Amino acid sequence: MSETELETNEEIARAYPERVANERALDLLDELLTEDFVEHGPLGDENGIPEARAGMEQLLGAFPDFTATVEDLVASGDTVAMRVTLRGTHEGPFAGIEATGNTIEVQNMVFSRIEGGRIAERWVVPDTLSMLQQLGVVDFEFQTP
Repeated sequence: MSETELETNEEIARAYPERVANERALDLLDELLTEDFVEHGPLGDENGIPEARAGMEQLLGAFPDFTATVEDLVASGDTVAMRVTLRGTHEGPFAGIEATGNTIEVQNMVFSRIEGGRIAERWVVPDTLSMLQQLGVVDFEFQTP
């Protein structure tokens, strides 16, 4: 794969957090994702563009000031790996948790597989424990010996 192709894949993968999430450009999902797109995440899989849109709408509804900052990015072949920091204030229901008013800052790992200039699959692995702690719904501390 050429350097130009890798750079294009990086731009495509970055567009999801930077344009869709940060700019609220949900209509971009139609151009950005394959018809049979699948996102694998901690709350289960989202299949297809309508489910991806609904998932993003739910996230933005729960965290209206949500932002995603791409901290690191590595591309190899058809896969782009990103470390992304997620921030927002919990002002609406999310994953069965009523609004807490708490702010979160959570690390998130995202692997995107690019196919034909579109994202075919994403594996999203947020630091769910940290998020639940920051929301105040889990009280957990690691004990050192």
